Amino acid sequence: MTAWTDLQADLARTGYVASDDLAMALHIATSLGRPLLLEGAAGVGKTEISRALASVRGAELIRLQCYEGLDASQAIYEWNYQRQLLSIRAASEAGETGAAVEARIFSEEYLLERPLLKAIRQATPPVLLIDEIDRADEEFEAYLLEVLSDFQITIPELGTIVATSRPMVVLTANGTRDLSDALRRRCIYCHVDYPDRQTELAILASRCPGIEAHLGAQIIGFVQKLREEELEKVPGVAEMLDFAAALGGLGIKDLSDDPAALQAALVTLLKTQADRAAIPIEVAARIAGKAA
Repeated sequence: MTAWTDLQADLARTGYVASDDLAMALHIATSLGRPLLLEGAAGVGKTEISRALASVRGAELIRLQCYEGLDASQAIYEWNYQRQLLSIRAASEAGETGAAVEARIFSEEYLLERPLLKAIRQATPPVLLIDEIDRADEEFEAYLLEVLSDFQITIPELGTIVATSRPMVVLTANGTRDLSDALRRRCIYCHVDYPDRQTELAILASRCPGIEAHLGAQIIGFVQKLREEELEKVPGVAEMLDFAAALGGLGIKDLSDDPAALQAALVTLLKTQADRAAIPIEVAARIAGKAA
């Protein structure tokens, strides 16, 4: 076995079935100390790989969820303004003013760590997940480059804080907007697609070991056929696992046994009214017949 296949096996023991391409990219990123950028549709397992990696390494997982309007105070650090105001008031009442007060209120005691600052100050390297970076503004992405290039953060009042240990950084993107070339150059890249039949069967067997082989094969066939339909929200791996759990809870042994129960279980796969309307009971039954 090679180092990347060892990593693949370690991930599998946590319940994460990684493709060869993903395991290789992850191994290269960890070996070189470079961030790993994962792109792909929602629900293919991009976020889950960070949890699995943290479990393999016995490391803390620190997550930064990106969104429009995210800024440095929410992602990197901010000052505890309430405590600062109380300290200023107390100092004023005590007759204390000037540089000494300013130096005290802009010290470590009043600094609030956010995910990025917390990640570079850990004694043991954590796994830092920057989730859905494409939802953040381009201005924040540019600010992020300092962290990803040098693993350091500049705080005007305190100076530059250099990483105590270099975190393993995983960035995910769903294609909401194009990412900059500067960000891409700093990362190892891997595109994560929906798993093939054998991989998804392995995922199902790992996460839902109580599912019988015959029903498991039908579930994977059904979900993969469903993904070929014209849907607003294509079901991902997490939805497939929910679907399997729902069928198990309903006592279904074969998808063709009870069309009404099958239709009821589709609430785990179809997440918009338009998609529910597009897959009525007769269409679901037809797809189940193809998956048998």
